[in-house]
Amino acid sequence: MFDAIAKRYDFLNHFLSAGLDTRWRARAIRDAALPANAKVLDLCTGTGDLAIAALDAMPSARIVGVDFAGAMLRVGLDKLRARRLDARITLVRGDATSIPVRDAWADAATIGFGIRNVAEPGRALLELARTIKPGGRLVILELGEPIIPGIKSLYNWYFRAVLPQLGKLVSKHHSAYSYLPASVGTFPAPAQFAATISSHGFRDVRAVPSSLGIVYLYVGTRATGIIA
Repeated sequence: MFDAIAKRYDFLNHFLSAGLDTRWRARAIRDAALPANAKVLDLCTGTGDLAIAALDAMPSARIVGVDFAGAMLRVGLDKLRARRLDARITLVRGDATSIPVRDAWADAATIGFGIRNVAEPGRALLELARTIKPGGRLVILELGEPIIPGIKSLYNWYFRAVLPQLGKLVSKHHSAYSYLPASVGTFPAPAQFAATISSHGFRDVRAVPSSLGIVYLYVGTRATGIIA
């Protein structure tokens, strides 16, 4: 599905979010608190927008982006080459539940709107805990629901009735943008997912709503000690 929509993916992200996606990524990178010369793992990197945001914020960083969808990575590589960023960002095809990065390699890890697409998010979190240095930061952006009742109703109408039709019209894919609200609807509530992160090798986990709860930012620190 993601391979099929790769060429229109970036445009639809910007269009369907009214440009807010850029602001959400910038906030995520700020909360990642990247040190100088940071090594960053961007899991579910897609076309690399969050990896690029990390490099824009910390030009000395070394970033590895991992994704399962080869066509998405090809679009991302074209973007990197166009901006001459491919020397600092490496894109790798791989599985989120078996990340091709050595133990304790990353100073920080990020995921932008990808964890709900992983079939076994608990295994992915354990892999992230394996690859992040103790004390390193994990930052996850994921879609949610507004918390104000009237706005929640309006947003849900747009998200479930309008957005799938717009996505279908532009992407020419019949199910991808129906899958989006369906996957968000089955994703755990913010407090529940924060607890899941905490139980998979991270401490001081926060779930921070943004844009009235349309998006949640999950921030945690890799705990010390061995995880099972």
